[in-house]
Amino acid sequence: MTLLESEVPIRDVITTDPEKAKALENDVRAKVLDMLADDEMTIEAITEELHRRGEDKAETTVRHHVNVLRDADMVEIARLEDAGGGTRKYYRSNTRIFSYELPDDAEETLAPAQETATEETAALVETLRRAHGDEIEAVAREMKPCEYCETQHYEEFVVRELLNRAFIELSEGEGFDELR
Repeated sequence: MTLLESEVPIRDVITTDPEKAKALENDVRAKVLDMLADDEMTIEAITEELHRRGEDKAETTVRHHVNVLRDADMVEIARLEDAGGGTRKYYRSNTRIFSYELPDDAEETLAPAQETATEETAALVETLRRAHGDEIEAVAREMKPCEYCETQHYEEFVVRELLNRAFIELSEGEGFDELR
């Protein structure tokens, strides 16, 4: 006897590579990415800011976290300065993480916008499929399986990655200026 049967729609999709997923397993690293999103900082400055945010970490620990983020290609050296016989490194995030929760009434408020976005995106995906389907399929064939998944959605991932990169280009240019 079935007590409950319900359709469970997909409500969220997280796309990232395994190295980035592992790098984000630690709250401190997420805080470091947030700090480096708009400013370049040294290990010393990151350590001080973490302390201000309630995280008492040794500089060696902070350096480890920054190196994990660098290895995952989420943080880069933005600037090097001569520091009296040594070199001072300034780091900056090249990755933006959105970790927000929409207000309770957002779904209802945004329903018309969601409908427009769905229609426009469906048309864009169809255009991409017609104009670049062969390239998308070629890249999908070369992808390695996700270590967590048995079901693989390579072509969907490639299209999502294209759209994500388009959003990045828009946000780095003038595409989102009016929304900031």
